[in-house]
Amino acid sequence: MTVEIFKYYGEVSRIKKLQTNLKMLSPDIPAQLTEVVFPDRICNEDYFEMGIISNCIVENQMAEHVLFDKVIFKNVILKKVDFSRLELTNVIFEDCDLSNANFAEAMMHQVELKNCKMLGVNLLGAALRNVLFDNCYGDYATFRNVNCKQVKFQNSSLANADFYTATLRNVYFSNSNLDQIQLSGTKLAGIDLSNCEFRQIGVTIEDVQGCIVSPEQAVGFAKLFGLVISEC
Repeated sequence: MTVEIFKYYGEVSRIKKLQTNLKMLSPDIPAQLTEVVFPDRICNEDYFEMGIISNCIVENQMAEHVLFDKVIFKNVILKKVDFSRLELTNVIFEDCDLSNANFAEAMMHQVELKNCKMLGVNLLGAALRNVLFDNCYGDYATFRNVNCKQVKFQNSSLANADFYTATLRNVYFSNSNLDQIQLSGTKLAGIDLSNCEFRQIGVTIEDVQGCIVSPEQAVGFAKLFGLVISEC
């Protein structure tokens, strides 16, 4: 038993060290970009590159396979936008409102979202690689069936978000609100939730095997699975 305890804490230490030293690829964007005007109408497979889009409202747009490469969005509001199968490469969103946007089956590589409102955003079946969510409000967001690798959520809120049957590899949650998050069918081995806040999350016993939690969270999980905690 003692050997197994040492193995467990050794694994926790290794995972936390990997999280601290996570090498994510940042967006590769030139220092000088030209301000561009977002078009009134976007068509399927439109391609945009090398520009800054700022201080505008994009409304009632629907298109598939739209690609943005080396683009910065600043203070952009999306309303009733459906960009399924969107491709984002080397893209930064700053102070944007993406609430309820449909990005189902999107492909996102080397993308950063900072100080963004993402209430109810739909990323169903999306593929995320080297993506940072920093200080984002993503309550009720859909990440169902998402495939994530090298992804970090920090200082963010994901309350009631849906990660049902997601694939998480080198994914880190740091100082974030995960209350009522749905993680059923998502393997959490190696996922560190210990410095996040939640009262209840949707998981099964199989899901949480190998997950890293704080002692207080462990008590909550024990109660969730029907164990009675003695106060003696």
